[in-house]
Amino acid sequence: MYANCTRTDYSVKVFDNLPVRDPILWNSMLAGCAQNGSVVEALGIFRQMLQSGVRPVPVTFSSLIPVCGNLASLRFGNQLHAYVIQSGFEDNAFISSSLIDMYCKCGEISISRRVFDRMPSPDIVSWTAMIMGYALHGPAREALVLFERMESGNLKPNHITFLAVLTACSHAGMVDKGQKYFNSMSDQYGIVPTLEHCAAFADILGRVGELDEAYNFISKMQIKPTASVWSTLLRACRVHKNTSLAEAVAKKIMELEPRSIGSHVVLSNVYSVSGRWNEAARLRKSMRNKGMRKDPACSWIEVKSKLHVFVAHDRSHPWYDRIIDALNVFSEQMAHQGYVPNTEDVFQDIEEEQKRYVLCGHSEKLAIVFGILSTPPGTTVRVMKNLRVCIDCHTVTKFISKLAEREIVVRDANRFHHFKDGNCSCGDFW
Repeated sequence: MYANCTRTDYSVKVFDNLPVRDPILWNSMLAGCAQNGSVVEALGIFRQMLQSGVRPVPVTFSSLIPVCGNLASLRFGNQLHAYVIQSGFEDNAFISSSLIDMYCKCGEISISRRVFDRMPSPDIVSWTAMIMGYALHGPAREALVLFERMESGNLKPNHITFLAVLTACSHAGMVDKGQKYFNSMSDQYGIVPTLEHCAAFADILGRVGELDEAYNFISKMQIKPTASVWSTLLRACRVHKNTSLAEAVAKKIMELEPRSIGSHVVLSNVYSVSGRWNEAARLRKSMRNKGMRKDPACSWIEVKSKLHVFVAHDRSHPWYDRIIDALNVFSEQMAHQGYVPNTEDVFQDIEEEQKRYVLCGHSEKLAIVFGILSTPPGTTVRVMKNLRVCIDCHTVTKFISKLAEREIVVRDANRFHHFKDGNCSCGDFW
């Protein structure tokens, strides 16, 4: 009951005081913790369960594996995979699909593919998970090849499969392919496009700069567009620096959701990039007066089973001084190779030197450099971020991947970025 009411702490206390705990209770407790996002508690209970001699069942893994994916805990995900094999559940289609999704979210697309290829008869969930994995990691053409292979096997795609395909087309800038698949949903499979599909297609148009076409598409949708759909176009206006259209789109969003923090922030950013500092300041002041605050950017990395969280310019981490020293060394090396800080994403009317200082403390840079300092040479560095990676951080990470001779995987709010030898899997298109 407490777990269903999101009071996991009470659930754990009640559970710990029970004299007898059968497998049903163990699995119910695990499911409740996982459902409420109580990752640490869920993993701790699983360890207690094993120590108590209770044998895991399929539902145990179906609760825990997604938790590892959401946390991007590859180490524990690998351990769970080993338990799956030991328990004889490797051929369970649902568990295999969960493993595919988990490895994708942990940045290990190649392991996801191995799990997929070992499945004797992948179902639609497995196919979709693998296609979405490729869509988010960058090899969009692999996603489309897999989709066409699925079609040739007479397996009918569902609405989630098409969302994965459209996401792949969006991340690769494939307008013609995106149009083809969007039309085939209804023409070939009788699937009515949802708001999510429409937003994905609008994103395809917006990413390649077809802003007017995207605007017309959204305006003529058969279902009323939501603020979320319009927000897709607003982000594209920011990327392509179309201030006039951004204002029109933001107005529509604010009519639908007056307290939409995202639209206020993006429009303010559009003003800042175009040098309209007064409008940007006015909008941010309006947000403060309304009590609207955006989520702070944070990045996290798992090292030796411990999660390290970084917030921009947060000095609380014990390695902070070492991280900044190392970042300064990288900055000097990058400058010799032609790096110039991109200050477009600093939305304050301050001196250029101050803008560079602001950029230096971005959370993903702190997490990446910490990962390099705290792991053996050659180890892949995996960092997660709650927001979109800014242009400068993206450029810096490309340089660092080459200088440190490391593969760096960053999962941001939009997609995965695989940095290696000075290049990124996204092709600088995100």
